[in-house]
Amino acid sequence: MTDDPTMARIGQGVELHHQQGQRAAARDLFAQIWDDIGGEQGEPLHVCVLAHSMADVQDDVHEELMWDLRALAAAGRVTDDRVAQAGMTFPAAGLYPSLHLNLSECYRKLGDLDRAREHLRQGRADIGVLGDDGYGRLIRGGLERLAEQLGETV
Repeated sequence: MTDDPTMARIGQGVELHHQQGQRAAARDLFAQIWDDIGGEQGEPLHVCVLAHSMADVQDDVHEELMWDLRALAAAGRVTDDRVAQAGMTFPAAGLYPSLHLNLSECYRKLGDLDRAREHLRQGRADIGVLGDDGYGRLIRGGLERLAEQLGETV
């Protein structure tokens, strides 16, 4: 991912949020990148990853949902070649489990349990494309925890 300056900037924002706990600073950086890439008209992988990351730093669940829906829409335009070019170790379909996990969690928070369960099912259906590495285990664990919260059997 380091060969792609936009992905590197998104990574800086993710680090601000996850390693340094600076949600507002991450949100500001993501907003700047969003403007720089042309918003939803930007390159699909950038739009997907940026919107997915922006969702994580929202304080309002409705805003979080809006960003995750943008990420999901962009994911449909991302190719396997583009994902490989960015240095990711999974095909474009590997974007979906995390997107569905986050959407399911948003809908759970909003009390729309039918939609939450539907996105949980979609996330579980796509999980096989992820490897047994740290990222794959993280997403699997998130899906399992959410399934328990929703009363779904594993």
